[in-house]
Amino acid sequence: MVIVTSPQGAHDVLGLSDAIVERNAVHEEMRNQIGANLFVVRHEQWLPRRRLLQPIFTKKNVQNFTGAMSQAAEGIAASWPPGGVIDLDAQCRKVTMRALGRSVLGLDLDEESDRIAEPMRVMLRYVADRGVAPVRLPRWVPTPRQRRARAASATLRALAADVLDGCRRDPGRDAPLVRALMAATDPATGRGLTDAEIADELVVFIGAGHDTTATTMAYALWQLGLHPEMQDRVRREVDAIGDRQLEPGDVGHLGYTLQVLHEALRMCPPAAINGRMATEDIAVDGYRVAAGTLVAVGVYAMQRDPALWDRPNEFDPDRFRPDLAKSLDRWQYIPFGAGPRTCIGDHFAMLELALALATIVRTVEIHSREPEFPMATPFTTTAAAPILARVTGRPSYTTENPAGSAARPVSASSTASP
Repeated sequence: MVIVTSPQGAHDVLGLSDAIVERNAVHEEMRNQIGANLFVVRHEQWLPRRRLLQPIFTKKNVQNFTGAMSQAAEGIAASWPPGGVIDLDAQCRKVTMRALGRSVLGLDLDEESDRIAEPMRVMLRYVADRGVAPVRLPRWVPTPRQRRARAASATLRALAADVLDGCRRDPGRDAPLVRALMAATDPATGRGLTDAEIADELVVFIGAGHDTTATTMAYALWQLGLHPEMQDRVRREVDAIGDRQLEPGDVGHLGYTLQVLHEALRMCPPAAINGRMATEDIAVDGYRVAAGTLVAVGVYAMQRDPALWDRPNEFDPDRFRPDLAKSLDRWQYIPFGAGPRTCIGDHFAMLELALALATIVRTVEIHSREPEFPMATPFTTTAAAPILARVTGRPSYTTENPAGSAARPVSASSTASP
């Protein structure tokens, strides 16, 4: 295995075609567990699948999938007892689960968080451990872990199949993502997705939309709970929008909120490592890497490298101010991956996160009780323990702009892409 932690090295690995650096054994194990979704399919299947799905996830279209996030965040935050202590990680999972169910899948998933979260963690831990194991038993050997992983995968796939079946039987069900997948066709061939392929995509979307989004949200809220002056800046920004529920179009006025999220993604990236298998000899940052070598881009390490970042372990959203972000190397900040396999849902994730974070900070005040945010990386980055915080109510938000100036529209990409 070769570990890469430089922007040039990341470019040399992730910027290559899948024909040269293919998905690795971990992705193969995931494909065996939950099907051939866009995240894990091999190169020859990936291009037509990406071509088919890409129009669904444009900046314009993803606004159709985020309508319930503000309502979900406001409803969950309003249920927190004033002065009470909550687990930010668990509560953020409730927010993402409610929004995912109501705006994407057409279901009420309020009671499904545990049913989905635990099987997802069991399955991801199994595929990650098995994928990097130097010696692996044949898949037909029924070890206890293998049986638990298969049961977990069956639960997730059954949920996806139920969602799709429900939409087929009820044409009136409001499930925009499912409807989009059902209607999608490859512009080059006119081929659509089979029901099995749609279910495969739904499983990975449920996992990403619930798990990784919740962790980023929890980490951002935890940091704001440690930095009240930053929390106040977010509150002032959202107060300037007015006394109404936030909509996707409002994210253009949440420049500092987006900076907070980018800094959270820098310090707590969804994937700590992004791995590829070299299918032929390649040059990585001046070194020759032989075919058959597993190459792992250390995203977490690179995004905290003191050679690349000033005060790398200090939470500073202003480092993503548009004027400062221009000086960053394009490849030193890659929380959603980079190159051809960049996460297709990055715009969706940023929209959801901005709406949720701004809504929660407008509704309550967060006071973090934990000095550290313990992380685990079974596959994606998650909280390794409850993240406790005390919440207090805020006065009703106002339309007054405390800064005395109109909100200036920005785009999510203007603070993200150096």
